Formats: sequence, C-alpha cells, structure tokens
Amino acid sequence: MTALTLSTSAAPGLRADAIVIGVAKGAKGPVVAPGAEAVDTAYDGKLAGLLETLGASGAEGELTKLPAPAGFKSALVIAVGLGTVPDDGTGYGAEALRRAAGVAARTLGGAKKAAFALPVEDAAAVGAIAEGVLLGAYSFDVYKDNGSTAKAKADKAPLAEATLLGGKPRDAAHKAALARATAVSEELNRARDLINTPPNDLTPAAFAAIAQRAAKEHGLKIQVLDDKALTKDGYGGILGVGSGSAATPRLVKLSYTSPGADKHLAFVGKGITYDSGGISLKPAGHNETMKCDMSGAAAVFAAVVSAARLGLEVNVTGWLALAENMPSGSAVRPGDVLRMYSGKTVEVLNTDAEGRLVLADALWAASAENPDAIVDVATLTGAMMLALGSRTFGIMANDDAFRSAIHEAAEEVGEPAWPMPLPEHLRKGMDSPTADIANMGERMGGGLVAGLFLREFVGEGITWAHLDIAGPAFNEGGAFGYTPKGGTGSAVRTLVRLAELTAEGDLG
Repeated sequence: MTALTLSTSAAPGLRADAIVIGVAKGAKGPVVAPGAEAVDTAYDGKLAGLLETLGASGAEGELTKLPAPAGFKSALVIAVGLGTVPDDGTGYGAEALRRAAGVAARTLGGAKKAAFALPVEDAAAVGAIAEGVLLGAYSFDVYKDNGSTAKAKADKAPLAEATLLGGKPRDAAHKAALARATAVSEELNRARDLINTPPNDLTPAAFAAIAQRAAKEHGLKIQVLDDKALTKDGYGGILGVGSGSAATPRLVKLSYTSPGADKHLAFVGKGITYDSGGISLKPAGHNETMKCDMSGAAAVFAAVVSAARLGLEVNVTGWLALAENMPSGSAVRPGDVLRMYSGKTVEVLNTDAEGRLVLADALWAASAENPDAIVDVATLTGAMMLALGSRTFGIMANDDAFRSAIHEAAEEVGEPAWPMPLPEHLRKGMDSPTADIANMGERMGGGLVAGLFLREFVGEGITWAHLDIAGPAFNEGGAFGYTPKGGTGSAVRTLVRLAELTAEGDLG
C-alpha cells in the first residue's frame, strides 16, 4: 500500500516523480488552488494561463500534465481539477480533495514517489487528501502475471510513496488525521480485495478464516458457527440459502470491546459469496459479477477492524452472514417453508431473494444482545439500483432521526446516500397462506418491501437501519475519482463514522 508522509518542504526542492497541484474552475478560466504557490511562482505567475492554453478548465476529475519548471527536482507537474472555486469562503470541501487526490494517485501507477501540493487548511484536509491517495492508488492484481519482467511488474504497481505538502509532521491533529485515514483506507481496501476475489477462492469458510486471522491480529473476539452449529441452533434462513452448495455456510460474530464504552453498535452484513439465484436462476448476463454479493459482509468486517485500530470508545459487534446460493438437488425450492432462527416461518417464493433470509437470522442473533442500534448492510435489491442509480445507496430505518443521522454521516464521509421510506401498505403483500411471512411481496417498490421484511426480524424496541448498497458496491464502469473498477468498499466509511459519532456521544 502507498506509504504516506507529511512535509512542510517547498515543492521545488523535493525529489519526486511528480508534483500534484490543484486547479479550480473560476468565472474567467482556471485558477491555481492554494498549496501550489511555489509552483506558480516558478512559472512566473503564469501557470493558470498555461493550463488554460493546454485545455484545462479546473473541472472536477480533469487532469493535465506539464513539464516541471527549471530548477525543480521533479520532472513533472500534474494539475488535477477540484471543481468550481468556492465562493463562500469555506475553502475546498473534503470530498473535492479526496477525489482530486484519487484521480492523481490512479494516474501515478508505477511511480516511486509523488508530492501532493493540494490545499491544506486544517487536519480534516490532511485526512481527506490521504484517503484520496490511498483509495485512488488501489489495484487488484493478485490473479494477473503483470508481465514477465521486473520492470513490467513495477510499471503496474501502485504509487509507492506520497508526501502531503502543507501537512505538519509535528502537529498532533495532522498526525492523527493521517493515522485515521491510513487505518480506515487500509481496511476499506481489504474489503475491496474480498469483493474482487473470485468465488472459487472466497467461499464462506475461506471468508471466515480471513476474519479469524484479522481477529487474532487486532485483538478481537470471534465466534464462527459452521453448518453443524447452525443446524443445532436453528438458523433456518442461512442454512436454507446455503443448502444447494457444496461450500457450507457460516455465521461469523466479530466483536470489538472498548473498556470505557457504554454504547454498543451491531453491524450485520449480507455475505453471499456467490449468488446464482438458486433454483430461481438468474438470466444470462446477470451472473458474472455476483461474487460481489458479499459486499455488505466485507463492509461490516472492515468497519469492525477499523474501530479496533482506531481504539474507539464504543463496543462494536459485526455479524457476517455467509453462504453461497447455488442450484442443486439439495437447494431450497420456491414454495419451501423455512423456520428461521427467530422461530418465524418464511415461505420462499423466490430463491433469488436470498439475502434477506440470511440477514433475518443474523438480525435476530444481533437483537438478542440488545445493542443500542443495529445497522445492516447488503447488496439487496435491483430495485434500489433502479431507484437511486449506481452510485447512491438507500437508507431505511424504524426511527426517522436515526435514518437522518446515518444520511448525514454518509454525506460527511463522501458516500452518496438517500433516505427511503418503509410504507406500511406494502407489508400486506408479504402475507402468506402457508407461513408467517413470504420472502417476496409487491414487485413495485421491491427495495422497500425487502426493508419491511428485514424489520420483522429486529428485536422489539431496538433502533435499526438498513443500507441497500446494491448500486455503489461494485463499479462495472470505468474508474472515477478514488473509486476503482470492481469492488468499491461502499458503506465502510459510513459505518466507521457512525461508530465514531457514537463514541463521541453525538449519535443518541
């Protein structure tokens, strides 16, 4: 992973492959952003005009390369767009800095060192730039040869080192911001690795083993229920979904306990390591990316480990509901009735609505510990993608204030989200003549129906929210900002921020 350092050195004397500066979109053309004053001076104060001549406007995500001025120890200057110049005096926002740093870091693959001379007004800016660099430099090349020579492999490697100019190495707040960004970004990138790992290698048992190693490394408590334990305890939802696969299911409980904490959060993640749809087989063209159906569990896993690494004063328990949904002679069928861990029975009308079944068992298990709040995360419904697109996740909750707090936290950390309702009239569509509830309801509003189903398995009086990350969890298009193609690690930063706010006493 890219090594980060803080430096107050001047850009001209710094040895690096490139100097990264910011350029913004002004009313009369591009404007050189704060942090790049020394670079602009070296161009005789004409850098903005030169960039405009080269076609730069300062628009977000835009990147322009130009030779470094005479006397610089770097050969290249990279100007990256920050978007419109702020006109309210508040400076450049954290997300603009993250995205700009991410674009530059992606471009610098194969470089040994780069200096980032972006606007640093405070510790928050240091953290944002650091996150952008670490997340933007991410690559997943485990299964690629990357060329037969050492040079070919080096050319494909992520940026090796980044120095954040304007960051003060002796400033406690700046150092803390850098440390936080490093911990969260490393765990988010680990979640991306999990999501990108092929399902023949990431089975439920393999995922559980990775969690066990992380627990040992970071001093977490872990409990893994295999298929025998799940059968003994009556986890009918997880067992039903996993019954068609030779790779048996698991339920992983990962616990971080802070000695001084008086609040307890439970995070529950959908971990379908591969989703064929089961007997209700997905049509051609919809199977190829279904290794990503465990993105919710990956996010929960990363968030719990992040909380431990940050030493937050809040107890956080992560529940990873892991199964592979496959068709076979032993698979659950449409029309089957499952007895869930809660004791309720569910008529399975569609085996491709499996995520809600594994989550239901895990939600009930989490509820038994009576946490202050439960948040589940899942790539749950295509309906949510139709509603919100591919970059925004939906938030449903049984408490309006809690839903709003999660929305604010998500926006704060740069994860687009939108609050969604739980319309009571849609509940009737899941009435079953055979069981307590069916796993399907009305087709219209399917994402909301799924949320209503999950609500049935949350303990009475417990504050709960559901994050449907079906859209942003896996990027099938081109990379943008600090978001790569493939697994994104969506919701990790939102969960971490929720844990921080709870630890600080700012979340109820």
